[in-house]
Amino acid sequence: MSDVVRIGSRASKLAKTQVTEWLTPLAQQLPGVRFKREIILEGGDQDRVTPTLAEVAKTAGGSAFSTNQEAALVTGRVDVIVHSLKDLPTTVTEGTALLTTPGPREDVRDVLCGATLDDLPQGARVGTGAPRRVAQLLALRPDLRVVPIRGNVPGRLARAKGSLDAVVLAAAGLRRLGLMPEVHEVLDPLVFPPSPGQGALGIQVRTDSPAARLLKGTGDPQVDACVRAERALLAELHGGCSVPVGAWGRVESDGLLHLSAAVTSLDGTTQVTGVGCGSVEDPEKLGACVAEDLLAQGAAGILAAIRKP
Repeated sequence: MSDVVRIGSRASKLAKTQVTEWLTPLAQQLPGVRFKREIILEGGDQDRVTPTLAEVAKTAGGSAFSTNQEAALVTGRVDVIVHSLKDLPTTVTEGTALLTTPGPREDVRDVLCGATLDDLPQGARVGTGAPRRVAQLLALRPDLRVVPIRGNVPGRLARAKGSLDAVVLAAAGLRRLGLMPEVHEVLDPLVFPPSPGQGALGIQVRTDSPAARLLKGTGDPQVDACVRAERALLAELHGGCSVPVGAWGRVESDGLLHLSAAVTSLDGTTQVTGVGCGSVEDPEKLGACVAEDLLAQGAAGILAAIRKP
């Protein structure tokens, strides 16, 4: 009898596409394994009421896009969860672990759909539900009126053709859905650093499960080092996946792991940035080092002000 691995994911087309992206090469590596998919609805999928940006930013830890999936994993309903890694808190649920991150990583950058940043008129309405994107937008264009939006990628994209002048989305999701022709501008990740883990998949398993043993050794160590540095920085700042922290890790031609990061106040008026490089063998050390630099510049005060009641 062949091994059976039950895979959980969210219900969106993007989530299903990400499962296929992960499974396609894996099925060739493990021909004797049968994979079964299961859809798990999250609070963020069911709740159609858009919270204010301040409410989202005060949530440090936990996620509206991972909680139910992790519960299904812990209780044995499924054996593996395929996440968008940027949606997963830095503290992984007890009894579970992340496998080595799969590669290649999709495009880490954010994009504007509807207009370019320079072409947006004074006071333009730009949609995004992410505090980080709000903060970084206002740091570059304080005149903009940012409108909280949520929902799946096609729904948010449609807002740029309706009530809004533009929306900010992740290039990774648009590429996976074949929607890159809708992009008006790709934002420079050195100026507009993405969410830690953006563009990468997070493969979560129970530590004591047969699936964990079966899938051990899969993944891309270089991609894994990049996202581990980003997530280590976020953890050092005691930030959840809904705070205005951007981080971009990449291995450059010198063979070293480079990390750029920024913490920005929600109104965009204050921003601290940090850069560093180190060995791919110890990405957590690099993440902690850059985080310490940000803290020395006042990052803790920025984040504390956001979380005040």
